[in-house]
Amino acid sequence: MGIQITPSVLNADLANLASEVNRIRSADWVHVDVMDNHFVPNLTLGLPVVESLARSTPLPMDAHLMIDDPDRWAPAYAEAGCGSVTFHVEAAAAPVRLAREIRAQGARASMALKPATPIEPYEDLLDELDMVLVMTVEPGFGGQGFLDLCLPKIRKARAMMERRGVQTWLQVDGGVSLETIERCAEAGADVFVAGSAVYSAEDPDAMVAALRARAESAQRALGQEGSDAVAG
Repeated sequence: MGIQITPSVLNADLANLASEVNRIRSADWVHVDVMDNHFVPNLTLGLPVVESLARSTPLPMDAHLMIDDPDRWAPAYAEAGCGSVTFHVEAAAAPVRLAREIRAQGARASMALKPATPIEPYEDLLDELDMVLVMTVEPGFGGQGFLDLCLPKIRKARAMMERRGVQTWLQVDGGVSLETIERCAEAGADVFVAGSAVYSAEDPDAMVAALRARAESAQRALGQEGSDAVAG
C-alpha cells in the first residue's frame, strides 16, 4: 500500500464542511474527529453531522472516535457511511468484539492509542484490525506540536506488523506537517492525518500533494536503505 493523506476537518470551516472537503479533492480520506467532552476535553461533531457529510462527499470518511463507550457508539458510525472507524483502546471494554462489529458493518476497524499508551500489550489484536493509529499529540485539540517521543512506538508497531505478517495500516495523527511527516514515514507510518497544516495553507489541496510527496520520498529512501542492507 502506498502513502495515504487524510486531512482532518477539525481545523476547517465547520459551518461549510461540504465546501471545505471540496478543497482537498486529491486526499485519500476525510478525517473526522468526534469528541464527547468526556474522553477528551473538547466537544465536536457527532453522528448527525457525519451522516450528512457522508452524503455530500465522494471521498471516503475516516472517523476518529475520541469518546467514552465506543463499544456502544462506534458501529453506528460505520452504519452512517464511514469507511473506517477508529476507537480508542483506552476507552473500549471489548476491543476484539468491537473491531469485529465495525467490520461486520462493512467498515475498516482501527484502534487508536494515546501518546502514553504502549503498543506492546496489543500485538495479539493486530489480526483483528485494519489500522492502528498512533497519536503524536494528546487527543482533544488541533494545532498541537508533534511529540517526537512517539516515534519509537511507531517503529515498534511497524515491527510487530511485519513480524505477524499482517497488512494493517499504520496511521499517525497530531502535528503532522511538512517538517514532521518524513520522520513519521521513516519510522514506518503510511497513513497521515494533517489538519492545521492543510487547512491553514492558501491551497489545501496543494498541501495534500506536498505532504504526500515528502512522505513518499522518505518511504523510498527507507526502502533503498533496506535494499542496500540486504545487498551488503
